[in-house]
Amino acid sequence: MHKHHSALGLASSLKPVQPVTLIRPHAARRAARFFVEKFPGKSIYAVKANPSPDLIALLWDSGITHFDVASIAEVRLVAGVAPEATLCFMHPVKAEEAISEAYFQHGVRTFSLDTEEELEKIMRATRNATDLTLCVRVRVSSEHSKLSLASKFGAAPDELRPLLMAARQAADALGVCFHVGSQAMTPAAYSDAMERVRVAIVSAGVTVDVVDVGGGFPSSYPGMEPPPLELYFDVIHKAFESLPVSYSSELWCEPGRALCAEYSSLIVRVEKRRGDELYINDGAYGALFDAAHIGWRFPVELLRDEPSQTKTHGFSFYGPTCDDMDYMVGPFDLPADVEAGDYIEIGMLGAYGCAMRTGFNGFGSVETIAVEDEPMVSLYTEVERAVPSNVVKL
Repeated sequence: MHKHHSALGLASSLKPVQPVTLIRPHAARRAARFFVEKFPGKSIYAVKANPSPDLIALLWDSGITHFDVASIAEVRLVAGVAPEATLCFMHPVKAEEAISEAYFQHGVRTFSLDTEEELEKIMRATRNATDLTLCVRVRVSSEHSKLSLASKFGAAPDELRPLLMAARQAADALGVCFHVGSQAMTPAAYSDAMERVRVAIVSAGVTVDVVDVGGGFPSSYPGMEPPPLELYFDVIHKAFESLPVSYSSELWCEPGRALCAEYSSLIVRVEKRRGDELYINDGAYGALFDAAHIGWRFPVELLRDEPSQTKTHGFSFYGPTCDDMDYMVGPFDLPADVEAGDYIEIGMLGAYGCAMRTGFNGFGSVETIAVEDEPMVSLYTEVERAVPSNVVKL
C-alpha cells in the first residue's frame, strides 16, 4: 500500500482520475486506545461500521479483543483476521444455521435475543449448551440520537420479566443490553436507558452478569459537535454503579462509529460545476450513501497548492452515476471559486462509508492510500489540521 504525508500532497502529486480512499491507521489506533484505557469496562468493536480486515487487525493490535458481529459472514471475517478474538453475536434475530456454525465452528459463546422464540432457537442450535452468555436486548428510546434504532429490536417492558427469567435459567452468564441509536448527542441517552435496565432487573429479580450499553458513541460532523466522550463514560459509570447488580456484573459497550469514523476519508475530483451544484466522481452508491439518503453532512476541504482567498459557500453534490438519486444536498461549505478539476477531501467516512459501497454504473474508489496527517476533526486530540500551505509535503 502506498503512503503519503498528506491528502493535499497526494492530490497534488498523483492527480487521481478516480476517487481515492485515504486511511489513517494512527487515528484508529488512537481511538482504540482511548476506549481501552478510559471506558470503565470492556469495549467491543461493532464490525458493521467498517468491516475492513486491515482495520480489524489494527484494532486487535491496539487492545480491542472483543468484536460485535451481526452475521455469519462477519463471524467468519473476524475469525479469519483475528482468530484469538472473542466474538459476540449481537444481532437479536439470527438464522438457526448461523447460530450453529458460530457456536460449533468458531467458538462463539455470546448471543443476544429479544424474544423467547429466539432463546429457544439459540438453545436448539447449540444443542442446549451450558456455557452461553445470553444478552437480553431491552427496547430503549433513540430520542437523543441522530439515527433511531428504537423500533426494530428490543423487548418491551411487559415482555422483559418472563424473558429475563427464562434466559437466566438457560444461560451460564446473563446479560442485559440495549442500543440508544446512532450518534447519540448527549450522555443522557445512556442514563435514561440504564433506568429502564434497572427497572427490568428489579422486576425480574434475576442476577445479571453483564450490562452492555451498546453503541451510539458519537463522532464530530458539521452541525453535530458532541460533548467530550469522557462525559459519556462518567454518566454510564455512575448509572452502572447505581444498579443492584453492579457488584457482580461486567460493564460492556459496543462502539462502532467512534472507533472508525476518523480512520478514513475520500478524495474526489470535481468534474463539472453548475451554479451551487458540483458534479463529483463518487456519491450515493459509493462512500456517500449517508450524505445522499439521510442528509448526513461530512466535513470537506478543497485541496489546492495555493489556498483559495474567496469566502466559503454552501454547495450540493451530484455523484457520477446516471441516477437522479445520486445527490447529496449538503450544504458542503467550500471556497466559492471551486471549479471543475479541483480536488476535494471528504472526511469522517471511516464509519459506514466503505461498508455501504456498491459498484453501480461501474463507479467507485479503486485505490486505498495511507496518509500521515490528522483527520479534519477528532474527538481524541486537540490537534487540528493546519491550513494548506504552498509547500506540498510528500
